[in-house]
Amino acid sequence: MVNRLLPVAAVASLFALAACNSQSNPEVVDSNPDPMAANLAKAAPVELPPAIKADKTMRCKDGSLVYVTFFQGDKQAVVRTKKDGAATTLKGEAGKALTAEGGWSMTGDTTEVKLTQPGKPALSCHA
Repeated sequence: MVNRLLPVAAVASLFALAACNSQSNPEVVDSNPDPMAANLAKAAPVELPPAIKADKTMRCKDGSLVYVTFFQGDKQAVVRTKKDGAATTLKGEAGKALTAEGGWSMTGDTTEVKLTQPGKPALSCHA
């Protein structure tokens, strides 16, 4: 007899539990609101740094090597005169010469550039 009452009791308890949640949409309770939400909503959009377009080792007319990292948008490049040497970031507008403080200047693309370093004549370099 007990074996027959057990399934009936289980079904009855499921009906009782189903009646507890009569709302169609669950209630969301935010017990930990973001204190910076208002400030973040007012913040200006952030421009992400550009992605790397190409990383090239270029041979110059004088036989030296330069290591140039080109970035998407053609507004920035990083130049090294030695493989593990100091990096110089050149910036500018797309289609114009990229420059850095001290007299650095570079024009060109991923296949050929004209590079001017401080105190040195301009070099023509190709990949």
